Amino acid sequence: MDTLIANGTLVTATDTRRANLLIRGERVAAVTSDEPPADCVIDATGRLVLPGAIDVHTHLDMLLGRLVTADDFASGTMAALCGGTTTIIDFAGQERGSSLHDALERWREKADRRAVADYGAHVMITDVNDRVEREMDSLVASGIPSFKVFMAYPGRLMLDDRGIFRVLRRARDNGALVMVHAENGLVIDELVSRALAEGRGEPGAHALTRPPLTEGEAVQRAIALAELAGAPIYLVHLSTGEAMDAVERARRRGQAVYGETCPQYLLLTDQEYERPACEAARYVMSPPLRPAIAHSRLWAGLASGDLQVVATDHCPFQAGEKWPVADFSAIPNGAPGIETRVPLVYHAGVRTGRLSVTRFVELISTAPAKLFGLFPRKGTLAVGSDADVVVFDPDREVTLSARTHHMRVDYSLYEGWTVRGAIDTVLLRGRVVVEGGEFVGRPGGGQFVARAPLGAV
Repeated sequence: MDTLIANGTLVTATDTRRANLLIRGERVAAVTSDEPPADCVIDATGRLVLPGAIDVHTHLDMLLGRLVTADDFASGTMAALCGGTTTIIDFAGQERGSSLHDALERWREKADRRAVADYGAHVMITDVNDRVEREMDSLVASGIPSFKVFMAYPGRLMLDDRGIFRVLRRARDNGALVMVHAENGLVIDELVSRALAEGRGEPGAHALTRPPLTEGEAVQRAIALAELAGAPIYLVHLSTGEAMDAVERARRRGQAVYGETCPQYLLLTDQEYERPACEAARYVMSPPLRPAIAHSRLWAGLASGDLQVVATDHCPFQAGEKWPVADFSAIPNGAPGIETRVPLVYHAGVRTGRLSVTRFVELISTAPAKLFGLFPRKGTLAVGSDADVVVFDPDREVTLSARTHHMRVDYSLYEGWTVRGAIDTVLLRGRVVVEGGEFVGRPGGGQFVARAPLGAV
């Protein structure tokens, strides 16, 4: 079946032009000024035609203590599609002392046959030894060329510097990209203990116990370990000017340092913690929200290329479960965002002039595809690429609300916000899966995507 997306403005990371997009089966067959015959014609007059967005940082159906994230792979990927994201890369978590392959198998049991968008996996490493290093090699060879380590959460997820260095060294040799959650977990734990001992258990104290320097110091240390190992590094959810200082210095030296931020760190501030405790608890995430002064540094990093990706860290829990708001350390960390990323970044980035429309596409689609081994199959509109396409109305206004979003979570970080720029139609590998902003795809329609190592893209 041939589909023609006609009369739209095609936007890639490198150019913008009026053209028609011909899709044959699951792939892009032509980008042309002609109007070839097709079985189905989608009129994109007045619309932007974008490559499907890619979210490389999600946590679906993830267990945290006795709680499970609100979205599983069915609801989470449906919400992603409704928000213009056609591919996600989620996390398979190693249990201490266990096999990385076992972690991946458990993750695949949750994701396979449920996801309605395409999906891949990173593997989180919480314990490293000789066997784990060999498993890293085999996972890279099988299409999983990225791993995540934590400098926070001691006793649960944190690797010490020696362990992180071992992972980085192995990644240098096998071509993997190591993602780092960079916060000084030991210092944070001490600050948390002191705050609770002083009777400071309210949600706002969460931010006070994770001050900007605990991120900035850890980012600098992670960069130093990567330099010692001779490996590239990818820093997740950066939120501070202190972190940006370290990233900018390293990149000016020519070091292969890559980074992401998230809409919440670009748009929200620590003023949200002044809400009533039951509402403030919704904004407990790690890193926490920062003072507004950090916004300009992050936007500048996105514009300059010092930050390469806007992801979401989508990890929501139901607020209606009555979190213990008198003890912030017991509130589950995480927030929703998988559905709102694309319109928020367009509204706050492109419409304000902070970002060009081509840079916008690069941040949400092309750069993630390149860094994580999906390009040029995904992340662009080119002949032979997967026909993952978003028809985007740059002028339609929508109001964000938990009452209308497709995420299976009972609140929105942006409740009542009006944004200009909205998803009209989404195609996944040539099949229409979102029409008029609503999901029309089929259950289990997503495919697992094997990825190439960083150096092979």
